[in-house]
Parts: sequence; structure tokens; C-alpha cells
Amino acid sequence: MTTPSTTPPPVYRLVMAVGTPAVRWWGRLQVTGLEHLPAEGPTVLMANHDSAWDPVILGIAAVRRRHLRALAKDSLWKNAVVGKVLDGMGQIPIARGRGDKNALAAAVDVLAGGGCIGIFPEGTVSRGRAMRYLSGAGRLALSVPGTTVLGVRVTGQTDVVRFPRRPRIRVEFLPPVPAREGESAVALTRRVMEQVRSAAPPVIPGRAKAAAGYRKLVEEHDAAAG
Repeated sequence: MTTPSTTPPPVYRLVMAVGTPAVRWWGRLQVTGLEHLPAEGPTVLMANHDSAWDPVILGIAAVRRRHLRALAKDSLWKNAVVGKVLDGMGQIPIARGRGDKNALAAAVDVLAGGGCIGIFPEGTVSRGRAMRYLSGAGRLALSVPGTTVLGVRVTGQTDVVRFPRRPRIRVEFLPPVPAREGESAVALTRRVMEQVRSAAPPVIPGRAKAAAGYRKLVEEHDAAAG
């Protein structure tokens, strides 16, 4: 029997259903590696973050297999309607950049109950910049024994807003990454995210992407990664 922590609530299923036409049809969503995502048990997904669409895209990509609980910035709860929807989805508010112990404790409880936590270790939308990876994802992964950790690579999502051009969204669930003996939280996070970013350099979201400027950002990313 599926535990309550892994069963998507009605509001979550509704939001995924509403977002599906834009992501699966308009976005021509392609999902690979879903077999790497465990159907049950504590799981932490670490993904790149280049668009505000990323949480919805990840949820839709995984919905047939897991209820994805996300750590979302607490400012989203300032809108009462949005906050109510997020609560109904089971999402967890977190104060960015302040080491929110309450949010991390709530996420640990989800993992301990066999749930799946999705997190963007870059902390915010990259906007084409190489970001510093935060340690929170690694801390979660190391806090509950037996937690499966895997990276998720999302590409094509920044083209969603470029109507009438149709995007081609791709979500890749990468193989699990076991923690090494004595490995720190930040080292684990960095190792997973470097694997994710190796084929998904930061992209500028929106319509006004300047080709020359973008090429420069990619070169800077490659130089930093090298």
C-alpha cells in the first residue's frame, strides 16, 4: 500500500493536469531515464533551474511514478490563493539564503516517510549565469539513511514563452549517485549538479536572448567547469 507521503493529493493532480497541455503537447515533452526514479522510498532529486516552468515540468515528467514535493521560496505564499494551492500540493516554503531549519526539518520528515523531494541547488533561476551550488540538497540526502539521490537535467524549457515558436522540452533522469564515505553535503551536491550541468549550460529565459551574449555565458560556464 502506498504511504500518504507518496500519494499525490487532489490539488497536486489538478495542477499537473492543467499544466500538461502546455508541457506535454505544446512543449513536446520528452522524458528519458524515468526508470532511474524509484517508485517508492526516500528520494532527493537535484535539478538545474533555468526557467520558472521547471517545477511544473519536473512534476509532470514524474507524475506517473512519484508525487514530487518541492522546496519553494516562501515569497510565493504572500499571494493567499497561490499559497493555498501550494499547501494543497504539499509543497514546502523555504526562506532563501538564510539556512531555513524549519523547512529542512519538514523536508527530512517527508523523506523519513518515504517521500520524494525535488530541489534546485542553484537557489534561483540561473538567467544564464553559472551559480554557486547550495548545500541544502546534500544535507537532505545525507540526513535519512537509504535515500536515493539523482540528478535531473531539464533543457528546452526557456523556449516555452517564445510563441509562436514551439519549444522542445527534454527531461533526463540521470542514474542514482551514491554518497561517498565521508563526503560532505556540499561535495555531494556539487558532484550531482556538475553531472547535470555537463550537458545543460545555463540559459537565458525569455524572448530577448542575444546570441553573442549567450555564447559568452556558455564559454564562461565551460571555463568554470573545466
